[in-house]
Amino acid sequence: MAKEKPGMNVVFVGHVDHGKSTAIGRMFYDGGGVSEQDLKKLKEEASKHGKAGFEFAYVMDNLKEERERGVTINLSYKKLITQNFEVTIIDAPGHKDFVKNMITGASQADAAFLTVSADGGVQPQTTEHVWLLRSMGVKNLAVLINKMDTVDYSEEKFNAAVKAVTEVISKVGYKDITFIAGSALIGDNIVKKTDKMPWYKGPTVLEQIDKFPKPEKPTNLPMRMPIQDVYEITGIGTVPVGKVVTGVMKVGQKIIVLPGRSGTGIAGEVRSIESHHEQLKEAEAGDNVGINLRGVGKKDMARGDVICDAANPAKIVEEFDAQIAVINHPTVIAKGYTPVFHIHTAQVPCQFVEIKARLDPATGQVAQENPDFLKNGDVAIVKLKPIGNLVLETAEKNPHMSRFSIRDAGVTVAAGVCKSLKEKKVA
Repeated sequence: MAKEKPGMNVVFVGHVDHGKSTAIGRMFYDGGGVSEQDLKKLKEEASKHGKAGFEFAYVMDNLKEERERGVTINLSYKKLITQNFEVTIIDAPGHKDFVKNMITGASQADAAFLTVSADGGVQPQTTEHVWLLRSMGVKNLAVLINKMDTVDYSEEKFNAAVKAVTEVISKVGYKDITFIAGSALIGDNIVKKTDKMPWYKGPTVLEQIDKFPKPEKPTNLPMRMPIQDVYEITGIGTVPVGKVVTGVMKVGQKIIVLPGRSGTGIAGEVRSIESHHEQLKEAEAGDNVGINLRGVGKKDMARGDVICDAANPAKIVEEFDAQIAVINHPTVIAKGYTPVFHIHTAQVPCQFVEIKARLDPATGQVAQENPDFLKNGDVAIVKLKPIGNLVLETAEKNPHMSRFSIRDAGVTVAAGVCKSLKEKKVA
């Protein structure tokens, strides 16, 4: 089956319990993606766990452990066909210890909905999620002010929430954002327009998805597919799964998995490509696929490795210069600091070798050469050395493979982008 509509990956983010999963579940149900029968099953399941009213969230929270805890842990993917797009919805976790997954989710998204509850407003996590979306290159954002039913559909409460959220997101550089007033549990303004808020003139969540600009596919760049997971499937063999971030992957193409178990790359060939249970001849940037490789076994590759075009592979990095923004560090960052860097799907510790310059965030000009340390709010150019093998590219060569976030003790402390790099000489 040929693809009829362009693909679009939309991620829903937000503080835990602000109703993200419920909003998505409601969208599938009202949009016809979940049958009455399925919902009835989920309803029973929800009341069994003492979580009545959670049934819509269960559409996405399909892992047993999540059902029992009532939170979203892994990223769940579901497909939705709208007027303009074939949409893959990614529900990213909101719990603090799950921000890691949220990062890999955001790095796969073309557009995002930030869900903020009308009665809860901006939470510390809200700010962190917005920074992450920005650093992962998600340009298109809309905000769902959810749970309007809990504030009696008050326009005043909606406006107060809009004001608070605008303060946070404008700091990060998002402008002209659409705010949607809705209630996922009741079903107001998710798919169906509600009559409970005559004062609200904006789109529903579903309409807003169609308003997002069509994703530009970086198909002209060399093929890169960071591995999200590697499965062993009976009758097929080893299947790495992930999103092709740039270029076009074709059946029969010669590839190299970097760094691979060897640390120097493992050569192979694309045997088959599958997306949503359909065999494809090729996959382009933006497609979430599972593939089978000739010459590469399960032990040869893992999450964080990157499948590259053998004729034009990415580099394994000795050290690199990056521009970073410090978002949330408890003290200060100085030379020698070695936190974990999240780059595409990889997690690699990197050491701050040198802090070259602090920049004026407003102009991007150098404000101070070689500062001793960096604190929250600082933007800087730094030299970093990966402790281990890391595949990375410069923003100029391939922006999609150049962004990262820096985490320490369960918090995102900074985010950045690689400006230049020195290749590791691989024997």
